[in-house]
Amino acid sequence: MINTRVRAFAFSGIEAVPVWVEVQIANGLPAFLIVGLPDKAVGEARERVRAALTSMGLGLPPKRILVNLVPADLLKEGSHFDLPMALALLCAMDVLPIEEIGRYATLGELSLDGRINRVPGVTSASLEAAAMNLGLICPAVQATEALYGGNPDILAAPDLSSLVSHFRGQQVLSPPDLAALPEAAPDGLDMADVKGMEVGRRALEIAAAGGHSILLCGPPGSGKSMLAARLPGLLPDLTAAEFLEVTRIYSAAGLMSPGRRPVFRDPHHSASQPALVGGGARAKPGEISLAHRGVLFLDELPEFSRQTLESLRQPLETGQTSIARAAVHVTYPARFQFVAAMNPCRCGYLGDASRACRKAPRCGEDYVGRISGPLLDRIDLWVDVQPLSPVEMMTAPQGEPTAPIAARVAAARARQAARGQTVRNAEASPDGFALDDPARALLTDVARRLRLSARAFTRLLRVARTIADLEGNDTILRHHVAEAAGFRHRHHGGA
Repeated sequence: MINTRVRAFAFSGIEAVPVWVEVQIANGLPAFLIVGLPDKAVGEARERVRAALTSMGLGLPPKRILVNLVPADLLKEGSHFDLPMALALLCAMDVLPIEEIGRYATLGELSLDGRINRVPGVTSASLEAAAMNLGLICPAVQATEALYGGNPDILAAPDLSSLVSHFRGQQVLSPPDLAALPEAAPDGLDMADVKGMEVGRRALEIAAAGGHSILLCGPPGSGKSMLAARLPGLLPDLTAAEFLEVTRIYSAAGLMSPGRRPVFRDPHHSASQPALVGGGARAKPGEISLAHRGVLFLDELPEFSRQTLESLRQPLETGQTSIARAAVHVTYPARFQFVAAMNPCRCGYLGDASRACRKAPRCGEDYVGRISGPLLDRIDLWVDVQPLSPVEMMTAPQGEPTAPIAARVAAARARQAARGQTVRNAEASPDGFALDDPARALLTDVARRLRLSARAFTRLLRVARTIADLEGNDTILRHHVAEAAGFRHRHHGGA
C-alpha cells in the first residue's frame, strides 16, 4: 500500500484555505474514488486525470486508488484540484519524487491532452503558499498573476508533460519574470469635454477628493452619464496594497487584473441581486466587489429592483459584503465609490411644462419614492444636472481638463494623509475635524432645519472637510459647511 500527499487549496471568498490531497494505492478491485466532500467538478477530475496521464503514455495501475481531500468537512469546489491529484498519483506511482513536489503547493485544471488550464484564485494561493514557505505550481498563462502574490518561487507549466520532465531533470522550466504592468490605455474621456455644468463638475471634484458617494439627477441627455464616466480619471493610481486587494478579487472571479487604475463598473439596471453584491452557486464576487477601490455607477437608479438596491446599504457602510448560504459563508471586500444617476421622474421632464407628463408633479414623488430613505441617507452629494440648449452647446467654451483637477484631488488626498488618516474623508471619523465657531453654528442650524439623521450629519461634516482640503485649509470654515449643505438640500426635499 502506497500513500502520498500534495498541498493544494480551497477558497473562501478571496482567502486560500490549505488542503491536503492524499492518494492511496492499495490492492483490491480496480477503482478510482474521491472523498472529502468534493463537488461535481472535483468528482469529474478522475476522468480528466486519467485522460491526461494516458496522453503521456502512462496508465493507472489496476488497483484501488483512493483520493482523500483533507480536511474532509470542508466543501471542495472547482477544477483546480486536477493538477494536485495528478501529481500526487505520479508520486505514488514513483514517477515523480515526493520530496521535490512537497516543496510546492499546486493548483490547475487539466485538459484531456495534459494541458494545464487557467483557474480562479491563483494570486491568493500564491500569497498563502508564500506564508507557508512553499513555492507554487500553477498554469503557465497565470505566471504573472501568481507573482503578484509576492511568492518568489513560482513554477508555471504549460502542460503536465513539461512539469514531469522538469522534476525528472530532463528539461528545466524557466522561472517567470514579473514584467512591468502595462499602463492602462487612455480611455479618451476628459473633463474638457464637459461644457457648462459647473455645479456637476464641482461636485465630481469634491467626490473624487474625499471618496464621497454622489447622485446625479436631471432630464434625459443632460450629461449625467458623461460626468460619471469621467470620475475615474480624477482618482489617483492604486497603492501597492490596494492593487493586491483588487487583483485577488479579480483572480477569485477568474478575471484578469484590471491594473493600477481605479476600475469603473456600470452594471445594467436589470442586474440581479447576486450579480450586484455577489452570490450564486459558488458565491462569486459581484459588481460591488469588482468595483473595489474604484467606481460603481448605477444608471437609472430607480429602475433597479428594490431588493437589489437595499442590498447596497450594508456594503456602503462597512466596505465589505457577506454572502451567507446554507453550505457557504464568505466575505468579499467592497470599498467602492458609489455614483448613481436618475431622471427626476419616469418620463424624465419634470419641471418642463411643455414636455412633462400629465401626472406631474406626483410622478416625480412616486419615482424618487422607489429609492428608500435609508439608501438616500447614505449618499453624500445630490446634484441637479441641468441640460444645455443646442445654442449653449455651440457657444460654451471647453471645460477645465482632467489633469489640473486630478492634481487638486491628489493634493487634497495628500492633506488627508498628512493628518494621519489611513482612509479617505468619506470613511474618516469626524472627531478630529477642526471647525471654527461660525462653521459650528451653521452646522448646528443646518442639521436642525434639514432634520438630519446622525448619519447624514456625519456625512455633511465629511463633505465640508473635503471642501476645506481642496482649498488647503486645516480648519473647516463657514462657507465650507454652506457649500456642503447645498449638496444635501435637494436630497432631503426629494426623500
